[in-house]
Parts: sequence; structure tokens; C-alpha cells
Amino acid sequence: MELVMKRVIISSLFVLIATYIVLSLRTVPGYSVLSPLSNKYWKIQSIDTMKYSRDPSREKLNDSSFNLVIDKQMADIARTGANYVAIGTPYDDEFLPILHRWVNAARKYHLHIWFRGNFSGWEGWFDYPRIDRQTHIAMTKSFIAKNEDLFQDGDLFSSCPECENGSTIQTGNPVWVADYRAFLIEEYQTTKDGFFAINKKVASNYFSMNGDVARAVMDKPTTASLDGMVVVDHYVASPKDLADNLRSIAEQSGGQVMLGEFGAPIPDIHGNMTDDEQKQWIAEALKQLSQVPQVIGVNYWVNVGGSTALWDDSGKAKPAVGAISAYYSSHKIF
Repeated sequence: MELVMKRVIISSLFVLIATYIVLSLRTVPGYSVLSPLSNKYWKIQSIDTMKYSRDPSREKLNDSSFNLVIDKQMADIARTGANYVAIGTPYDDEFLPILHRWVNAARKYHLHIWFRGNFSGWEGWFDYPRIDRQTHIAMTKSFIAKNEDLFQDGDLFSSCPECENGSTIQTGNPVWVADYRAFLIEEYQTTKDGFFAINKKVASNYFSMNGDVARAVMDKPTTASLDGMVVVDHYVASPKDLADNLRSIAEQSGGQVMLGEFGAPIPDIHGNMTDDEQKQWIAEALKQLSQVPQVIGVNYWVNVGGSTALWDDSGKAKPAVGAISAYYSSHKIF
């Protein structure tokens, strides 16, 4: 009996010591203990491909060699530990062939997809004539019904990312705000019904918007109508301000927050940065974001192309890829 009691005491002491170590790590700056269930910082860890998946869509429609570019980009993104890739290819029939090429490559590397395209007529992309809200809703319903093979359970779908760009933004006008809220809610109900009809578990309440629009539009009733999700595309100078702003929006809206776009450097905001300075800024931003429990996902903008790119135009990784990978790789503990 005495031997058994000693073993119980030793076992209890071991548990207490282990618990103390874990709790101590939580208080050390720069450290974060990952959830043993998800082993990830965020449910959604994504990298955006818009500069290649949207902008050259017409140019590359019949260019089969572009498949090599797509494949490399998906492979590079998957190696960071990302579990999602954001694809910006338009939803118009013209672009369906190249959208399928992006989707097939993402599936090859076991990536979920955040569909962040739109119908070209909403903002007048590729010289398409502008469409109104009701036309957009009808086209969205038809797109989901006709293209169920594009989607897999676990994907995200934005029918209208930064939808405010399709009209004159009037965040100080109560009528515009009320109309915009009603439109988002109707869009969401349309997409929910659409995915239910094709038996796909695709979350479609990811209506990304800039920070000013989110502050004006996403009150608690609106957020509740969108099933508690707020998506903010947000660029600010300071990583701390980025985290503080999302924390504030979460508290105001009462919802969970997805950081739909962030990145550095944007020259008008961050000035010019060396590659090492970019890496340091991103690492600090991710550290700050990891301390905001309401943030359930992040999408880095962008992989290739533009000042914030993680890879240069030749496909060579910049040091910032290491900062992203350190947080996105599921086996990392800091």
C-alpha cells in the first residue's frame, strides 16, 4: 500500500509540474501554446493568389503552360502549412475553365479553397457591363446550382468580396448602411439555400469588407444575421493597431473575426521595407493576432505580385515565407 501511495504522489507531482510549465509558457512574451485539438493558431490559415488567379484570367484562358505556374504556387502555399488558399477567379461562364484549373491544383495539394471571386459586372472587371444587386443575387444562385463540382465540404465562398466597391460607399448615410445590411443578409440567405440544395457544407458568410465599412455596417443584429461572422480586409502601419482594431470590431459586432486581407509593405502605409523588415513586420503581426481569441482565421495578401508578395516573380521565396510558415505549420510551438 505504501508503494502505491508513493506512486500516486509522484504521479500527482508530475502533473502539477507539467501544468506549471504550460501555464508559465503562456505568460512568456512571444510564446503561445497551441490547442491540442487543432494544433493550429487559427481555424483558417490562408494565402491569397489574386494577382495571378484573377488579374490575368482572360489572358491565360487558353495558355496551357500556365498550369505549371498554378501548380508551383499551390505547392509553395501548401508547404507553409496553410490549410486554405484564396482564389480570386471571376464567376462568369467565360472564366470557368481557368477557375477549374486553379481548383484542381488546390485539391492536388489538399488545400481547402476560399472562393474570393465575383461576377465581373459588379465592379466592371474585364469591360463587363455593370450589374445591380438583384441581378447579382440571381446570378449567385445560378452559379452555385450549376457548379457543384467546384466545391468540397469545408470550403469558404464569398459571393461578393469587398462588395461595397460595387457602389458609392456612404458609411455616414443611415439609408445606405441599412440598404447595404439588407443586401448582405439577402445574399447570405441565397448562398446558404444554394449550398444546402447541392448538399455541400460550404460556409458562405465570409463577406470581406474594409475596416471603415465593418465599423459602420456590422452591428450585433447584422452580425447575428450573418451567423456571427465578420471579415475585415485591413491594412495599417502597426501590428499592434491591426490586432487592436480587430479586437474592437469583434467587441462591437459580437462576432468572430476573420482577417480577410493583410500584408506588408503597402508603400503608402508602411513606406519601403527590406525583405528582412517585411519578415519582422509579418512575424510581429501574427504574434499580435494570435493573442486575439476572436480572430479565427487570417488570409495573407498576397503570394506573388505586388509589394506585399511572399515570393518574387521568379517564384523564389522571400524571408517572409519563414514568418508565415512558423505560425501556419501545425507542429510549431512558440
